[in-house]
Amino acid sequence: PPEDTGAELELARIVCLSLPEAFEQEAWGEPTFRVKKKIFAMFASAGNHHGAGTTSLWLNAPLGVQEHLVRSHGDRFFVPPYVGVRVVGVVLTGLTADELRPHVIESYCMIAPKKLALLVGA
Repeated sequence: PPEDTGAELELARIVCLSLPEAFEQEAWGEPTFRVKKKIFAMFASAGNHHGAGTTSLWLNAPLGVQEHLVRSHGDRFFVPPYVGVRVVGVVLTGLTADELRPHVIESYCMIAPKKLALLVGA
């Protein structure tokens, strides 16, 4: 397993792995969080070139949400490289589980089977 990078990775694990049938799998040198083999969250450590100096979690987002979050909360959200407009980066430093959870649930529900999404209220 990847080396634990501290409180931010633990936060991502706590929130992501609380969802039905979610599991962690390393890919591209970082933890990813999946349901039914599909990625709903990808951790990016500050030391990895994908993190660009920021420890973050990359999440699926409905069309338009990435632009809205980055424009209105640019200190907390960003456009990750390589992934297009349906993924948003969330800076984890200083974030609480309650602040992160709604974004993770939205990402999870975008790709989880309907029966699993219903278990989290989607």
